[in-house]
Amino acid sequence: MNKTVQSPGSATVINAISTGFGSAFGIGLYVTAEVELRSSKIKCTSDEPVDTLLMDLCVQKVLERFKVETGVRVKTHSTLPMASGLSSSSATSNAVVMATSYAIKEEFGFKDDINDLDLVNMGIDASLEAGVTITGAFDDATASYFGGLTITDNMKRSIIRHDVLEKQNILIYMPDKKSLTSQSDVNRMKLLSPWVKIAFDEALKGNVFNALTLNGLLYCAALGFDPNIALDALNSGAVASGLSGTGPSFVAVVDEESCHKVEEAWDSYPGNIILTEVDNEGTMVI
Repeated sequence: MNKTVQSPGSATVINAISTGFGSAFGIGLYVTAEVELRSSKIKCTSDEPVDTLLMDLCVQKVLERFKVETGVRVKTHSTLPMASGLSSSSATSNAVVMATSYAIKEEFGFKDDINDLDLVNMGIDASLEAGVTITGAFDDATASYFGGLTITDNMKRSIIRHDVLEKQNILIYMPDKKSLTSQSDVNRMKLLSPWVKIAFDEALKGNVFNALTLNGLLYCAALGFDPNIALDALNSGAVASGLSGTGPSFVAVVDEESCHKVEEAWDSYPGNIILTEVDNEGTMVI
C-alpha cells in the first residue's frame, strides 16, 4: 500500500514563542512524503541532508495510534528550504503522518474516527519529542495542514480563527545560513511579549499584514537579524515584510508592481530570493 502526501510550508504572522499565541499562513513551497507499507522495519530517507528522527517518530506515533505492527518506508522530497523559518518541520510531520495514517487505514480496513486535529497533534508530539520546536508550533502546523491563515493558542492547541487568504505573491529572502528554532534564545524572545501581544491583537482585528511587519521587526531585535531587509522591502512597495519564524528567512507580501522593486532591493544582500504565493489548500493526498 502506497500513499503520497504534499504539505505546504508557512510564513509567520505572529511568532508564538514570546506569548504562546501565534499566527501563520500557508505558502506554495512543499514537502512531499511517499509512504509504502512493507513487511518489517521503519526506514526513512530524504532528498535533503537532514536528520530523519522526526520522520521516524511521526511513523511511530501513527503505528501506536492504530495499534498495528507493520514495516513502513518513507521518502520525502522538498521544494521548501530546511531550517529557514518556513515551517519545514511542520510540513514534514504533517505529510508523513497523513500519508502513513491513510496507508494504514486503507491497508487494514480501519473505519477510525481519527480527525484532522488528531493527525496534526501526532505530528506536534513527534516534533516536540524530536526537539525541533519550542512551543509545538501549533500555529505553523495548522497553517500547513489546513492552508490559509490560522490564529492559534499554542499552549491549548486550539484554533482561534481559520481564514482563507486572498491569493498574494510572497517573496522570500533566504540568507546563506540556516537557523534551528531549538537553538534560539527563548529568554530574549520572551522579553518582547508586551509588544508581540499588540501585534497579535492586530491580527485578531484582521490587520494581518500590519501584524506580520510588527512581529517581524520585533523578533529581528531579539534574535539579531538585520531589520533593514524588511524595511527595504517596505520602502520598495511591499504590503508587509518581516522575519519568518526564528529566521533566517524574511518574507514580503507584494503585488505585481512592487514585486520586481523588492527583488531589486534584496539583490544587494547575499543569498537567494524565491517567489511563491499563498497556499489555501493545505496538506493533501496527491
